[in-house]
Amino acid sequence: MLEKKPSRPAEIAVLSKVQATLKRPATVKAARGLSHFGEHSIGWFAAGLVGAAVDRKRRKEWLTAAVGVVAAHGASIAVKRVVRRPRPDDPSVEVLVGTPSRLSFPSSHATSTTAAAVLYSGLTGRNLVPALVPPMLASRLVLGVHYPTDVLAGAALGGAVGGLLRWKIRKKG
Repeated sequence: MLEKKPSRPAEIAVLSKVQATLKRPATVKAARGLSHFGEHSIGWFAAGLVGAAVDRKRRKEWLTAAVGVVAAHGASIAVKRVVRRPRPDDPSVEVLVGTPSRLSFPSSHATSTTAAAVLYSGLTGRNLVPALVPPMLASRLVLGVHYPTDVLAGAALGGAVGGLLRWKIRKKG
């Protein structure tokens, strides 16, 4: 059973401001696309499988990274079930996409995206974090399904899981 919704006026104000500033048809469409791509980390897992298919010399590392993305997602689900923070529910916030659960903290999309960006950066030799993470975090706010601290905590969790696995992959290689 979800707890009674605690008051989060500062976070609701930020969330409302983000929506007022960024919510445009094209932005919402892009945010929904990111949402579907990142759902249950499926898109990021698929990207790792493509990397494994293309980069045969490092197939094992790509597969380890892809599994790491799913593990990061699983870690976020475990934290959600412990924390049990309900998603934003305020008249000033418009929810623009469905979600698989009513739990909000941390953002699983932010977690798996950050883990993917960290892990795949190590395999591509390019820093993917600035290109991938901010758009996903912003998309969760634009869609009205997370508080700002949800996406920040998700990014931190994903960075920690991704960083640890990247270190292990590099150590073995």
